[in-house]
Amino acid sequence: MPSYTVTVATGSQWFAGTDDYIYITLVGTEGCSERTLLDKPLYNDFERGAVDSYDVTVGENLGEMELVKVEKNKYWVHDDWYCKYITVKTPSGDYVEYPCFRWLVDDKEVVLRDGRARLPKDDKTRLEKQHRRKELESRRKTYRWSEWQPGFPMSIDANTHKELPRDIQFDSEKGVDFILNYSKAIENLCVNQFMHMFQSSWNDFSDFERIFVRIKNTISEYVMQHWKEDFMFGYQYLNGCNPVMIQKCTKLPEKFPVTHNMVADCLEREMTLEEEIKSEFVKLLKRNRIYVSLHHVSSPSSKTYLSSPLLGQTPGKDNPIFLPSDGQYDWMLAKIWVRSSDFHIHQTVTHLLRTHLVSEVFGVAMFRQLPAVHPAYKLLLPHIRFTIAINTKAREQLICEFGIFDKANGTGGGGHVEMIQKAMRSLTFRSLCFPDAIKARGVDSPEDLPYYYYRDDGNRVWDATKSFVWDVVCIYYDSDNTVQKDEEIQAFVKDVCSFGMQDLDCCEFPKSLKTREDLTEYLTVIIFTASAHHAAVNFGQYDWCSWIPNAPPTMRKPPPTQKGVVDVKFIIESLPDRGRSCWHLGAVWALSQFQENELFLGMYPDEHFIEKPVKEAMESFRKRLAEVSSAIKIRNEGKKLPYYYFSPDRIPNSVAV
Repeated sequence: MPSYTVTVATGSQWFAGTDDYIYITLVGTEGCSERTLLDKPLYNDFERGAVDSYDVTVGENLGEMELVKVEKNKYWVHDDWYCKYITVKTPSGDYVEYPCFRWLVDDKEVVLRDGRARLPKDDKTRLEKQHRRKELESRRKTYRWSEWQPGFPMSIDANTHKELPRDIQFDSEKGVDFILNYSKAIENLCVNQFMHMFQSSWNDFSDFERIFVRIKNTISEYVMQHWKEDFMFGYQYLNGCNPVMIQKCTKLPEKFPVTHNMVADCLEREMTLEEEIKSEFVKLLKRNRIYVSLHHVSSPSSKTYLSSPLLGQTPGKDNPIFLPSDGQYDWMLAKIWVRSSDFHIHQTVTHLLRTHLVSEVFGVAMFRQLPAVHPAYKLLLPHIRFTIAINTKAREQLICEFGIFDKANGTGGGGHVEMIQKAMRSLTFRSLCFPDAIKARGVDSPEDLPYYYYRDDGNRVWDATKSFVWDVVCIYYDSDNTVQKDEEIQAFVKDVCSFGMQDLDCCEFPKSLKTREDLTEYLTVIIFTASAHHAAVNFGQYDWCSWIPNAPPTMRKPPPTQKGVVDVKFIIESLPDRGRSCWHLGAVWALSQFQENELFLGMYPDEHFIEKPVKEAMESFRKRLAEVSSAIKIRNEGKKLPYYYFSPDRIPNSVAV
């Protein structure tokens, strides 16, 4: 009688093993096997990280293998089991691989296709088409859209991490407990004695060093030593934590009546201010669109203030323009206000909205519209890993009412919600395309604006990623017509726009894709946003924001309306109190840490693809990324302020922190 050898690999995650009953059914073009018991409880198979083999005997040859059905039945209580893959050796000696990489929970069976990626047009048999349809029907019931706040991108329909489908939960929920992690960070940084001292001011700037004692980071110490200097203030708009705001200034904002006499001392060339602007010389100028109005936000614990760098909306004697030629403390406080504003726009818009929430939209749509056999699903899955989980946990603990945002940030109490709602007006698909975003701000020329490492390194990583995606797209799509007729990829793109982005007129997300180039760019945006761009705006937070006067999370006094009234005492009383300072320090430290066993860009240990051409494309991708990392390392040698946030060996695959 024909015999099939079935090899089953259990995941290495904690609690991945099981003592439940495991059954398997093999399905081929000529028939199927009996439901076969592979393991009984207490037989010590299917332990964490185990690879076990079994013989399945059938009455007749099953023909060409099509499906493998795996079922787990409880022994005493349900014991979730993580299956990595199953390999079937046929009587003729052929090996058929069945990637799984899923949790089996309750008594539901999992039906697996072999590892070859297939477009809808590639499925020929009734069984293949039926499996594809049923998988998506089931997923759409499991992955539902929900609006967490009006005007936000849509998110997963789950209020807590435990409500999420098991496949997208963290392996250990404790690892993403924000309150626990921030408290540990505060303890590790030896500042826990201050963390409950809300309303208690520091005495002077040197006092902030008392919560800086554990910091041995080269950049953060340099920031502490040089934060008062105009050079450091300007440099951060190029290569700091939020390097996306600088743009070429061709016209001054109407509500910013700066004259040549005001800034003459700052102009190095023998040109007037008007001539400098007309010459299209790039200025380090924060534009009015960062904040459109003065925010006064009350938090649950104390009154705090937000302000635009344009401190008032109506020029006048009560809204002075602060200049480097003003008194030392006037100019210092003006820069502190701008840095505080920049911190909030970074945390809420650049980081939260434009990486976390956008990546979740792509992730939910992917699960709803792309079956596991689709090449785009296989390509994107590593870059969606844990994103929905981290965002759900954030909605539970971080950005919810009375959450950690309220403890540390001036945007607590709902200010961050309003900021995201306003920022949605400028969130377009083209603004997520890195080269387009750079060009739109007029900062694409290295000759006009040198030393903009964020732009230069980002372009290298974008190009490497796009080249890899193009290679994969061309393996499965032989023409533009193939793209147009792929109803699943078209449904995915439409779901992102019509549901995820709520079909907002301003978002300009495509509802369909017509060419292989369109598809390549679309998939590149998803991968780049979740990996490289998140890394660039997230992992520098401890470097640039841990010295609190350089990035105040809240301001306790309103901005001055007159010059000459500010002294050191006024500035210290404006800066965060001891309690908020500690919560802030713990937050930026925790957010800047890589996950344990982090997977970096180009690392794909879970082999969702089994085809040799894709594996060759992955290897080429890794080589290009290694070249980028090497070039960045050489460039950084000897620099007091190295820039490494776009270095591929420091770019996690997905938004997971």
